[in-house]
Amino acid sequence: MKEHNPAIDIIHRDLVAVPVPHLTGDHLAASPAVMEEIAFGEKLLDDFINADVIVIGVALYNLTISSQLKAWIDRIVIAGKTFRYTENGSEGLAHDKRVILAVARGGRYRQGMSLASSEHAEAYLRSMFAFVGVTRLDVIVAEGLAISEAHKESGKQAAFEAISVLYPCCDF
Repeated sequence: MKEHNPAIDIIHRDLVAVPVPHLTGDHLAASPAVMEEIAFGEKLLDDFINADVIVIGVALYNLTISSQLKAWIDRIVIAGKTFRYTENGSEGLAHDKRVILAVARGGRYRQGMSLASSEHAEAYLRSMFAFVGVTRLDVIVAEGLAISEAHKESGKQAAFEAISVLYPCCDF
């Protein structure tokens, strides 16, 4: 994307290489031992709030998201920052965000398939981003990647086609 728009600032976070620690009771008590970690969580939240577009690579991992991604979600879903409670229920505050989920699945979990009810990654992320007010959510899925080489190629090709429809400016 940077080659199409050099003015774009890109922040890359590899949640496996630099894990986001899971929230614990110490965090809720704000003990001195976790103050640096709390500052890191605030940086993650600031990055999310200041971003116009967030791209997330999502592997379906034991039917849901990885614990690393869940730890990141826990740092950005913050009352008063990305959502608030009102008399009428919760209200998302991240209306100006665009989120792109690039989902990879070994099996076939899309609607109409026998495993569809077991897919909890895309469903969870759709729910969480709706909760914080994201209305511009694109989901690109490559699935069947572990079934066979033919399914893998077909799944990747379907994802590339979906990308080219969403982003005709880019050549994949």
